[in-house]
Amino acid sequence: MQLDISESSLPVFEALASPTRLKIIYLLSQNKMNIKELANELHMSSAIVTRHIKQLEEANIIKTEKAPGKSGLQKVSSLAIDNIKIQFPIKLFHQYQIHKMDLPVGHYTDYHVAPTCGLATLTDCIGKVDEPKYFMDAGRMDARIIWFTQGYLEYKIPNLLHENETPHLLEISLELASEFPFSNNVWPSDITFFINNKNVGTWTCPGNFSDIRGKYNPDWWDINNSQYGLLKYIRISEHGTFIDGEKLSDVTLDQLSLSNDLITFRIAVLEDAKHVGGATIFGKGFGNYDQDIEIKLYYSNVEDED
Repeated sequence: MQLDISESSLPVFEALASPTRLKIIYLLSQNKMNIKELANELHMSSAIVTRHIKQLEEANIIKTEKAPGKSGLQKVSSLAIDNIKIQFPIKLFHQYQIHKMDLPVGHYTDYHVAPTCGLATLTDCIGKVDEPKYFMDAGRMDARIIWFTQGYLEYKIPNLLHENETPHLLEISLELASEFPFSNNVWPSDITFFINNKNVGTWTCPGNFSDIRGKYNPDWWDINNSQYGLLKYIRISEHGTFIDGEKLSDVTLDQLSLSNDLITFRIAVLEDAKHVGGATIFGKGFGNYDQDIEIKLYYSNVEDED
């Protein structure tokens, strides 16, 4: 589960703000349990435990299902997630100006992908799933989610820098998961990023997530499919290349040839990667973040530096 600092995340924070509910989470991490079993372990009444269980269910931290028991069907609770990540607001380089661009996920200019693969708009899949030829369909421009097991997508981004502007940091943010038929919450994948044909580093995505429904997914999108990704920030500066503050490589901004009119950005799962677990790219209308691929180029004017 991935959260941000907003009111929509409050049910989770409130659910965790209780020693009793934390004990319930711990107990359910060991075994599935019913209300009576939890009440015995906690030395509480079933009525009180039921209230705590309801709050954890509303926060999507646990789930309760009917299962066979000694006296017929009974309600059994279990954990619905295995980790929670909190994304804090990020503000960098206030003294710099910014060129900002939003790049829809379907606006790639080159590709080579292997099944499982596919792409979808807000209303339907484009062509047949697992047939790479549909990645050249004209409808791809409207795609809001794309997935592939191995290969790459490449985007061309206009370089909006003027002659009198000095770049200081290139930031690319996007929502990513690995790729598995339907989904698999534990499915690592080595996703490699290239900028202007320069390999800037590889990040291992932990899984293809479906423990809870993505916030923005359209109703027609099956709950068994990949539901959301992790919002990642790739930043290249004079100090190297970083993803969410962790160093990916020693590639610096001056190695990226930003004097050209276009910037190429490639997302790849290489054939010889240790974990060939695919990639899923979420755009507006899918996943947990209502955004496309966002590019920010922080710069200063030459006259400001004198």
